[in-house]
Order: sequence, then structure tokens, then C-alpha cells
Amino acid sequence: MSNQSYEDFISTVSHELRTPLTSIRGFTQTMLTSWDKLDDENKKKFLKIIEEQSNRLIALVENMLAVTKLQSAKDLMVFKETDISTTVNTVITLLKSKYPEKIFDIKIPSSIPTILADKDKFQQVMMNLIENAAKYSFENTTIEISASYSKKPEYIALNITDVGIKIEQDNYEKIFEKFSRIDNPLTRKAQGSGLGLYITKNIVEKMNGTISVCSEKIDTDKAKTTFTVEFPICNVETQAREKCKQ
Repeated sequence: MSNQSYEDFISTVSHELRTPLTSIRGFTQTMLTSWDKLDDENKKKFLKIIEEQSNRLIALVENMLAVTKLQSAKDLMVFKETDISTTVNTVITLLKSKYPEKIFDIKIPSSIPTILADKDKFQQVMMNLIENAAKYSFENTTIEISASYSKKPEYIALNITDVGIKIEQDNYEKIFEKFSRIDNPLTRKAQGSGLGLYITKNIVEKMNGTISVCSEKIDTDKAKTTFTVEFPICNVETQAREKCKQ
């Protein structure tokens, strides 16, 4: 990272950290100075805000550490045979309680072969993409996760589709950039650091995969958005090739 890039990174991080920290300090001070004047409903409301902003802060710090690690040579991948269906089901189990109003529709044929990937990193990729779909889609809609053979030989394509606001084609590349967030009613409602897709793209590419997005209108104010990730099928040849890299 160049000196200018590093300075820009620190400047943006400082700005992102300031918002949740200011909220936490402000509501904590209010509770400390006006505890006796606050009713139980407002106390719970303020504590909930403090909890939400603390979680936002933790997520931001974790993402910053992930970005730093991505740029380090020490972030080594351990490539193993990885079952797509098992990983996706694990992620859905973790997300169902957080997004109870969403329907998760898994369409992964039993005939789909395993992929060659770092299992933990692959789960992180699936978590980022599926949670993004849940977070930035309309309420009471379906998130579809499907898998099929890619047009690219010896690769599997995974599609994560949601119904939300259209991403314009001009923003397809931009959303994968560091600290990038598209401004629309759904993104304003959901808090985020603008680092998730940047981290996801870097991890996918380090695992010899690709990631892309396509967003198409299905109504006046609705669009189907699909994120597609492709990973190599696990076989003797790819396993040997990856072992040689390590």
C-alpha cells in the first residue's frame, strides 16, 4: 500500500469509527446524568442503541483487520475439498434467527461436485454474500442460493439472488471497491462499513475464483440482483497444483 493510499485508508477509517463511538458516548452520558429522569422504555431504547452501535464498531474493526490481513503475505490459504451444500446450510442456520422475515431457498443439486477452496474463507464469502442479500432486500422476500456447472470448464457457479433496489450497471465495479456504498433507501436503513464486498472479492480471487453482479428490473421499483461466484471443481489435478503453490 502506498503512503497516499495508507493515509486515505486511515482517514476513512477514522471517519467510520467516529460515528458509532459518538453515539455510544452520547447515549451513555445521557443515561449516567439523567438515569432517575428516564423511564424504563427509554432506558431500554438507549441501551439497544448502544448495543447496536457497539456491534457496528466490532464489525468495522473486524473488517479493517481483515483488509490489513488481505494485504499481508502471511494470509495463507489452506485449500481442501469443500462441500458447497454443507457450508451454505451452516450459513443459513446462523442467519435465520437474525433475519426471520426472509425466506432462504436453497437450490443446490446433490450431483454438484465439491470445490477446491479454503473452507473457512469460503464460509466467510458465503456469509458476506447471503447476509448482504438479506440486509439489502425488501422485507418478506426470498433469498435464493443456487449452484450449477459454470460455462467456464471445471468450475462451479454459485448464485445468490435477492429482490431489492436495482444496482445500476455503472456501479457494478464500484461496489467492490474499498469503503464503497450505493446510496438508496435500503442501504441508508442498513448500517455497513463498505468493506464487505471488497474483502469478499479479494478472498474469492485468492481462491482462484471470480465474482460478478447483475441487477435487472422486475417491476417499477423492484429488481432482482444476483451475485455470482465461481470456484474450481476439486479433482486430483487441481489439488496437486494448489499443493505446489503452498
